[in-house]
Amino acid sequence: MSRLGNLGARLYRGEVGYDFIRNRKIWYGVSILITITAIIGVAVGGLRMGIEFQGGAVFTTDTRAKISTAQATDVATEASGHMAIVQELGNGGLRIQITEVDTATANEIKETLSDELGIPADEINADLVGPSWGEQIANKAWTGLAVFMVLVVIYLAIAFEWRMAVAALIALIHDITITVGVYALVGFEVTPGTVIGLLTILGYSLYDTVVVFDSLKEGQKDITKQTRFTYSEIANRSINSTLVRSINTTVVALLPVAGLLFIGGGVFGAGMLNDISLSLFVGLAAGAYSSIFIATPLVADLKERDPQMKALKKRVLAKRAAAAAKGEPADDGPEDIVEGAATAGSGVGRPRSHGRTSGSAER
Repeated sequence: MSRLGNLGARLYRGEVGYDFIRNRKIWYGVSILITITAIIGVAVGGLRMGIEFQGGAVFTTDTRAKISTAQATDVATEASGHMAIVQELGNGGLRIQITEVDTATANEIKETLSDELGIPADEINADLVGPSWGEQIANKAWTGLAVFMVLVVIYLAIAFEWRMAVAALIALIHDITITVGVYALVGFEVTPGTVIGLLTILGYSLYDTVVVFDSLKEGQKDITKQTRFTYSEIANRSINSTLVRSINTTVVALLPVAGLLFIGGGVFGAGMLNDISLSLFVGLAAGAYSSIFIATPLVADLKERDPQMKALKKRVLAKRAAAAAKGEPADDGPEDIVEGAATAGSGVGRPRSHGRTSGSAER
């Protein structure tokens, strides 16, 4: 068995683990810091909206221009009066994007580009995009996002409980905010590809969260009928028992996306690949983080406010204190709270012998 597979098995059995719930304030602080940075980036720098949302013209050439990309940028900016974005295509041609350009102005710009670039006007293709079309796309994207959020909350509230629905919603907002903030800080254009990427990462993020929630749901069965674990300890078991699975799925998903971003976008200069791959890369990483460090700890915080869970915690701590006073080993203290949550025939996992012989009775 590989080292990672062996680690996953040991995490599930509770032989090793990490107390995510106990250190949740650290993760909350990290998330708040990152979120504030993202919000500041959007507020100060703003989002660089693509031509599909602002409207404008895109000029493409099939042959190599006689001037450099930088010079073409200056020419296009001067000719249009607006900031131009110029990209070199794989065939040596140029893609010149200029926002807020109407049909009459586009024809004038095309003639100017023909003279300055040394390319016949009939070899320059001009495509105009109206701002109303971009507005429709943006409205549909917001509508789709709102519908998705509502359906997610309803589903999780029915399949699990309202606390998990609230935690999952906060985690999703957390992921979207970070992704949008990165776009503002990096300066990548927001295009329809970006919107597609944002909507896609919500599904990935929710998947990881639901996997942990499902384990937690199994682990909390008949939880009030035992005095071995608090709710937070059960939640921590759930995170650890699914930790390697979450890491594996995230890494496998990130590898091809990283190829699109760093090789397709960085090496070959494919603009559309950059738009969609950056949102996927950041969103997948943020989604994996939030499902482990945000969503489940939030559920534990909300659940521990319940009177039944408060009473359970008092009974568990009282039992452990009594056992410690008598010099007896506790069944499973905080140092052993990483055993797999869902086991056959038990809602809270199997008790371990803690060094007792096979013939000794379990508590």
